[in-house]
Order: sequence, then structure tokens, then C-alpha cells
Amino acid sequence: MNRLAIRWLLPVMAAALLAILPASAQLVGAGGGGAGGDVAKFVKELRQLPAMGLASPTRAGMLSATTAGKRIVAVGDHGTVLLSDDDGKTWRQAREVPTRLMLTSVCFVDAMRGWAVGHWGVVLHTEDGGDSWKLLRQDTSVDQPLFSVYFMDRKQGLVVGLWSLALRTSDGGLHWTSVKMPAPPGGDKAGPNLYRIFWAKEAGTLFIAAEMGLVYRSDDGGQSWQMIQTGQRGSLWTGLALRDGSLLVAGLNGQMLRSSDGSAWTALASGVEGSITDLAQGPDGSVIGVGLAGTIVESSDGVSFKANSRRDRASLTAVLATAQGPLLFSKDGVVRSDSSDGR
Repeated sequence: MNRLAIRWLLPVMAAALLAILPASAQLVGAGGGGAGGDVAKFVKELRQLPAMGLASPTRAGMLSATTAGKRIVAVGDHGTVLLSDDDGKTWRQAREVPTRLMLTSVCFVDAMRGWAVGHWGVVLHTEDGGDSWKLLRQDTSVDQPLFSVYFMDRKQGLVVGLWSLALRTSDGGLHWTSVKMPAPPGGDKAGPNLYRIFWAKEAGTLFIAAEMGLVYRSDDGGQSWQMIQTGQRGSLWTGLALRDGSLLVAGLNGQMLRSSDGSAWTALASGVEGSITDLAQGPDGSVIGVGLAGTIVESSDGVSFKANSRRDRASLTAVLATAQGPLLFSKDGVVRSDSSDGR
């Protein structure tokens, strides 16, 4: 967990741990086994706790957001799941989430059915639009976080994460099969981290933005993968298939790459040096990217980008483009995007 490629996650993880420690201390108890035993017991108890009911849930760090029909769903620290039915004007916390672990990614295939993933290999599933969730998977042997989840339909889905962890399901997440990913030349045994799954729907092709400037491609629903070297070395934290069929990936130090088919990639000028954490395309075809230190990049065509930074330097972690404008999320929660708050 000390790789440069996931350094942006570490402050969020630390903030989450410090926030939940006081609230959970009574569950851990005192005495017996010394400090090491207390920490181990705390971690064990943490994995078994449901999400915290927060007084100010919109201030919990958020890492991913998506739509479920007309509803907006965001996930993040403490197992927090936020729901909005009025385009992000107001939010409420999901009533039943069976984990207090950090959630890193969320995906819905329709207004009711969705999946979320996170630390300790957690996979959650909902069938009521995110109001309640059930635990489908958790690996208690090692904290090998899942960073991204994508389902093509109600049955076929993939999750990816730390050290080339890739799992595939054909029954909605009840059972998972390990997927062998190609290793880069000279790579270590652990394998590169896999950060973001995205789907070029019209072409029927899946992609993964990964560490070491790598992109992975699958033409058979995620059963097998081809490794593509983009010519860059920095980690790619996010990717997006545009409606015109072109592809974008972005990540460390503001790097951004574009491809027409995923086989060859060309570097674009993002205009920023801060790392880009998420990309989204709006209903009008425009593209917006967000990142650390309040980074925002915008483009009308997905080729030429204009950059600016929020005055509050908020560490932006996710963006959702809507007809009413972009919704921004950060390690400090939901972020207003109008000029009265940071722009």
C-alpha cells in the first residue's frame, strides 16, 4: 500500500480511520494482548460493523458516484452510501449498509440493482436503488482493496484492485472467479494495481486504467485481457469511453491520453500538474475531469482542455456530470460547484 500510484488514497484512508476510532473504541475494549492485540481486535471488530449513522453524512469522504435511474448514489468512508432524488440538492444516508469499511466504487445497471466494492475485498449488492445493501463477498485473510466495479448487465460483472486482483462473476456476484492478468515485462510478482474499469459499450470492449501507464483491454466480457503499453509510466487512475467511440485515461501528475480504439494512445495537454482522479461526460458531450488540489479540467470535444483550480484546493475524488451541471465529491464530502463555494 506504499506505492506512489495509490498515494492519493492514503490521506483519505487515514482520515477515515482517525474518524471512526473514537466511535468504535468501546467495541474494542481495553486490556489483554497489549497495543498490538488491541489494534488487531479493533480491525477485526471493524470488519464486522455496519455503516455508521453520521450526523453530517455529506461530510464523509466520497470516492465514487453514479446514477440509478433518476437517483444519484455516492459511496465512501465508513461504509457511507449517500442517496439523492433531487439532482444532488439534498442527500440522505442509506438505511442499511452491512459494512463500516471504506467503499471505493459503485455501479448500477438499472434504477434498482447496483454493486459497491471496497477494502478487505468487500462486495455489496442492492436491489432497491441503494436504500439497503447485502454483503456478497469479503476476504478476511488480507486487506487487498477493490478499487473498481463494473457490471454489464444483472449477471455479468467484474471487480479489480490491488496487485492485479481481478475477479469475474456470471451470477450477479454470488460467486467469483479469479482472472489472470498479463504481467508487464520486468514487473514484480504482485502485479500492477488496477484502478478503473470502463466499457466502450458500442464496441463491446472493456478497459482497465492501471498502474505504470498501462491499459488492459478485453473483447470477451473480461474473460481474457490484453496489456497495452501507452508509452507513459505514471499511474492511470481513471478512464472514460466517450459517446463518439473515443477513449480517455488520466491520472498521476495531470497526464491525459486519448485513443480512437484502445490500441494506440496519444498524450493530451490537460493544463494541470495535479493528479486527475475522475472523468465524466455530460449530456451535451462535454468532458470534465477532477483531481487533487482542487483540479478541474473541462473540454467541449474531449481533445482540447481548459484547466482551473478551486480556491479551496479541495481534494476532488469523483465527478458526476448531469443536465443541471457537474456534481463534485471530495475527501471532505459533497462539494458545491457554484462560485460561492471555492470556484
